[in-house]
Amino acid sequence: MPTSVSLPALGESVTEGTVTRWLKQVGDTVAVDEPLLEVSTDKVDTEIPSPVAGTLLEIKAAEDETVEVGAELAVIGDAGEAGSAPAAPAEPAAAEPAPAAESAPAPAAESAPAPAAEAPAAAPAAQAAPEPSTDAPSTPSAAAADSTQAESPAAEANAPQAAGTSVTLPALGESVTEGTVTRWLKQVGDDVAVDEPLLEVSTDKVDTEIPSPIAGKLLEIKVAEDETVEVGAELAIVGSGAPAAAPSASAPAAPAEQAPAAAPAAAPAPAPAPAPAPAAAPAPAPAPAAAPAPAAQAPAPQAAPAAAAPAPAAAPAPAVSPNGAADGANYVTPLVRKLAAEHEVDLNAVQGTGVGGRIRKQDVIAAAEAKKAAAAAPAPAAQAAAPAAAAKAPAVSPLRGTTEKMSRIRKAIAAHMVNSLKVSAQLTTVVEVDVTEIAKLRNKKKAEFEAREGVKLSFLPFFALAAVDALKQYPKLNASIDEEKGEITYHAAEHLGIAVDVERGLMVPVVHNAGDLNIAGLAKKIADLADRTRNNKVLPDEMAGGTFTITNTGSRGALFDTPILNQPQVGMLGTGAVVKRPVVITHPELGETIAIRQMVYLALTYDHRLVDGADAARYLTAVKQRLEEAQFDV
Repeated sequence: MPTSVSLPALGESVTEGTVTRWLKQVGDTVAVDEPLLEVSTDKVDTEIPSPVAGTLLEIKAAEDETVEVGAELAVIGDAGEAGSAPAAPAEPAAAEPAPAAESAPAPAAESAPAPAAEAPAAAPAAQAAPEPSTDAPSTPSAAAADSTQAESPAAEANAPQAAGTSVTLPALGESVTEGTVTRWLKQVGDDVAVDEPLLEVSTDKVDTEIPSPIAGKLLEIKVAEDETVEVGAELAIVGSGAPAAAPSASAPAAPAEQAPAAAPAAAPAPAPAPAPAPAAAPAPAPAPAAAPAPAAQAPAPQAAPAAAAPAPAAAPAPAVSPNGAADGANYVTPLVRKLAAEHEVDLNAVQGTGVGGRIRKQDVIAAAEAKKAAAAAPAPAAQAAAPAAAAKAPAVSPLRGTTEKMSRIRKAIAAHMVNSLKVSAQLTTVVEVDVTEIAKLRNKKKAEFEAREGVKLSFLPFFALAAVDALKQYPKLNASIDEEKGEITYHAAEHLGIAVDVERGLMVPVVHNAGDLNIAGLAKKIADLADRTRNNKVLPDEMAGGTFTITNTGSRGALFDTPILNQPQVGMLGTGAVVKRPVVITHPELGETIAIRQMVYLALTYDHRLVDGADAARYLTAVKQRLEEAQFDV
């Protein structure tokens, strides 16, 4: 009995999808969960697997065709069904005994009407010779199909479940209850190793990868990209993949051996068809190109002989890539092609970062930005002729004039910032600090420090240590408020959050027990956390539990900022850029004089529900004195 393959729901708001590429052609043998085609939607590019083992009898939707969710894409059945057309002239199927033998265990020949439409079209060309060669292999195939008809479907249906291991969404932090699948790193049918990343998941606190618990093959994807599920929900099934194919090859061993023998005998059958072709040389050339879309070619008399032998048809298929490439790695979806056309990007020159080298929209945007930057680059070369014009050619971002969906991280940041302003009474106090002595110490020790500790010595560890030491003196800044209980908690340890600027947004990993660390310990811990945060390797527990935060706005040249508190914390210190300025100092011999000093602004945002202005000033004064004394063990 033939089985229909339809377009599944690929997300809550997805209503349609575009067929981007058929991975199998009519007549090809497929296993359970083997990918049949690739589909592109507004949210995800994915593969559609076969629900049963058998032979691809019919393709209902051509490449680049857009269909609605639930629409029929293809028909899968037994090759015996395709070969049992009522009229003997339907002998182009004679060249397909090999697929028929391979898929003989599939339930039996009841779908003769499906290939019947193709049979009469090919009748004049193939009626005479192939008839004897077809009868011989078809008999054992039919017998094999009858002998295994009862048990094969059940075996095929049960095999994947028996061999599969469920992959679920783990708990990614104490307060994390759900996560959003942002990207699948593996597709159905891909081989995976133990602990190899399967997908990326985003939560309110962290973006992380979910690894495979076992080695095997990805049998099924349960959750589409951009879909949000609760902790413990099933994400995918990983198994060996072998049991699903075993029933197809176990029973009909003898017919399978006869099939290769029949194939050479049938191979000459298409030869008479090209015989008249020399008179019309262009005719054979389109034939391989028509192979990927047999559904559209069914009415043509020449199409059936061209598709008669599936094995040769597979060879020219890669040459028909819409991108003009010789392999599937460079294939692009219609959405990406449209974006490339808008930005005038040559896809042949784009290196894809998607699965298998697939070119994604982010790659096109990056290529467009690089192209515009390169276009602006020659302007300085003409500096001698027009130096002023060269300076007025800034690169234009490809995001200009576009609209995009907010990422989950961006939504979480937005909600957290707005909520912070609603919850607490925030204001900011700023002091100016002379860090000339620290600059001298740093210049003197930085080479030795880097050789010894393996990280560079920046100003940030000095700011962090001074801030932590002052928190021990003024615990009001290292506290939290529970308004419902009417309680204030003064924390026993200083867990220092460090704001890190990453491509996805602002992340705040936490240096736990920062009060126990010295300059070297803080420098190494901050560098390690920042690096792993930027590379999406930070652990969920390292993103939680902060009691006070430092944001280094000076890393991009800002003099000072007015930070927004990271709830439920009541204090955040912003460190500005260290710059040389003329200032008035008191010299022991010269008295008051003007000197060039290394200066920095420190801005403290605090919660006025707990911290008063005098408290904030005392805290900042303690930090200022600690830094200007520069008594640090480096």
